[in-house]
Amino acid sequence: MAKVKKGISPAMRRTPGEKAYNVFNIIFLSLFALICAYPFYYLIINSFSDNNASAAGDVMWWFKGFHLENYKNVLSLDGLATAAWISVARTIIGTVLTVLASAYLGFMFTQKSMWHRTFWYRFVIITMYFNAGLIPMFITMKNLHLTNNFWVYILPAVVQPFNIILVKTFIESIPPSLQEAAEMDGAGTLTVFTRIILPMCTPILATVGIFSAVNQWNSFQDTLIYMTDSKLYSLQYLLYTYINQASALANAAKASSANVAALASAATPTSIRMTVSVIVVLPIMFTYPFFQRFFVKGMMLGAVKG
Repeated sequence: MAKVKKGISPAMRRTPGEKAYNVFNIIFLSLFALICAYPFYYLIINSFSDNNASAAGDVMWWFKGFHLENYKNVLSLDGLATAAWISVARTIIGTVLTVLASAYLGFMFTQKSMWHRTFWYRFVIITMYFNAGLIPMFITMKNLHLTNNFWVYILPAVVQPFNIILVKTFIESIPPSLQEAAEMDGAGTLTVFTRIILPMCTPILATVGIFSAVNQWNSFQDTLIYMTDSKLYSLQYLLYTYINQASALANAAKASSANVAALASAATPTSIRMTVSVIVVLPIMFTYPFFQRFFVKGMMLGAVKG
């Protein structure tokens, strides 16, 4: 009989082909990860490097002339603090309300006792395929007195059909015996939702939360359409206007430089674009890893009915 090495199960031994395949996978996925990460790395090293070298395209792999003047210049721009507060507030409030609405509607659409459940579900879902258009939407918001109003960022995005579908599918994978047992003990619909269903929906709600937070944080078109009051500008819209005015801002920064040595760190259109992009991207980049494990599980369970 062939001898089996101690400590290695026959089931764990791999053939040379399997070992080569694993090595190929590791190398390929590592390269793919580097390709995905490099654009963000490129933005960061250029935003901290000598602005003339950055504008000339000489900064590719490491910092050249490290300095923090770009961030000082961008963070000192007028209205940035107010716009940042607006974006943070809309992201937090909008995400919380969207998650709660998606959870509750997704739950109710699984309840056979809901009045005309099928009709209301189809009524919500059909809005995924038909849109009134920009002008009717603007007229509606204006008639509701939501133009130049903070709540125009929140209310139109609360009910999202795609999120409701994810939550509904996830809830349908939960054994109905749990709800039946709770109802036999006298629990009502709201109690079942808050005490039984909601705690079990953490993965899919984290997924919905990520979708909503990213959409709220990155959105600037609603500011462009509905806002004329600069106090209600979102961070994304304000930075978008600064990127469009990068050349003018760079010339102003150079004009304010006291000496020739300061010109190396004076803003250029490229440095402003790089710095603004980093400021926009970093909050989401830091948030996503904390929800990644819930995100993957939620997408799998929310997409395939168990």
